[in-house]
Amino acid sequence: MRELRPDTGDGAALAGTPDQARLWHVVLSVAGEPIGLSELRAGLERLAYDHSFFLTARYAADHAEIRYWEQARDLHDAAAIALRLWGEHKATANLPPWEIVGLEVVDRPTYHKRVAEGFGEPPQRPGGGVQPY
Repeated sequence: MRELRPDTGDGAALAGTPDQARLWHVVLSVAGEPIGLSELRAGLERLAYDHSFFLTARYAADHAEIRYWEQARDLHDAAAIALRLWGEHKATANLPPWEIVGLEVVDRPTYHKRVAEGFGEPPQRPGGGVQPY
């Protein structure tokens, strides 16, 4: 377990952690009115192409789950970026007007620990992909 220090405003909230970007694993869940699967898949593939750390997306007619890596200074920054992802790419990727219904952000060591213990989901295939549920 890591020892936490009070935030002194210098950006180094974890003891021994330099003020630099870290990798965070993000799971963003969205849902809304059903749309055509081919249209949704095309939008998610455009999002995957636009987002450099994209891992995988799973989808159905009325919901989708996007898993990717985000580089950010801390959890607050990573979560803020994740919460903007869908809205900022709606027009450019032609995504449906769905709302975010779930968000999970964990640091890289936590993600790898979960996978090693059999509780996390490793990427479905190297390089990611967009697949139906």
